[in-house]
Amino acid sequence: MKTAFITGTSSGLGHGLAEHLSRSGWQVYGCSRRGCDLAEVRDAVCDLTDDAQLPAALSGLLADVERLDLVILNAGMLGEIRDLSETPLEDLKEVMEVNLWANKAVLDWLHAWKRPIGQILMISSGASVLGNKGWGGYALSKAALNMLAKLYAHELAQTHISALAPGIIDTPMMDHLCDEADAERFPALLRLREARGAQAMPGPLTAAERVVSVLDRLKDWPSGSFVDIRQIMDPEGYARLYGTPR
Repeated sequence: MKTAFITGTSSGLGHGLAEHLSRSGWQVYGCSRRGCDLAEVRDAVCDLTDDAQLPAALSGLLADVERLDLVILNAGMLGEIRDLSETPLEDLKEVMEVNLWANKAVLDWLHAWKRPIGQILMISSGASVLGNKGWGGYALSKAALNMLAKLYAHELAQTHISALAPGIIDTPMMDHLCDEADAERFPALLRLREARGAQAMPGPLTAAERVVSVLDRLKDWPSGSFVDIRQIMDPEGYARLYGTPR
């Protein structure tokens, strides 16, 4: 049986990934602040930013696991959509703590674990490259996450690592982005609002199926690469989004 460890399994993409892999016959181990409601997932309730709590939680959860075929570092936060010049430094530090440093802490634990890991996905975002107005702390943290993947590819040389942008997904986060945030001030939100309810913005389970379907294809890129799933599944949409030739 294949084994996977996923962070942020309580909701959104992480929950979708845990559900899809479990249905597909994988043994899934999860870690989240609020816990996962899927009975088939072996889950630890853990705050990944708590340096004192994390090692014990992971050691307990994965004590009997000899190998992980897949690790998906999915847990993250958006932060407020606002001008960067108006964003308090403390808010930026909070986003960086969750989206970057917590992932480093997990990677360091896995490095010390010394057991085989087939593939690691760090869930990134097109925001890490596009630099759209208003995405401040989120874009900065995901850009840094892309570099984290590249740097750890040297240190986890037997594991293939990708920073993957999974595309836009209809999660509770979209309730704020599509209904409350100021789209006139931050035009990138208009694309999200136009996509909601369409195939371009699937729900978490469908998005999870898409992510799992490209796992092998990601290995066509060097370990440590940033890949947008649209490069594989929708090259024309990818070209439109990034303004690059097909």
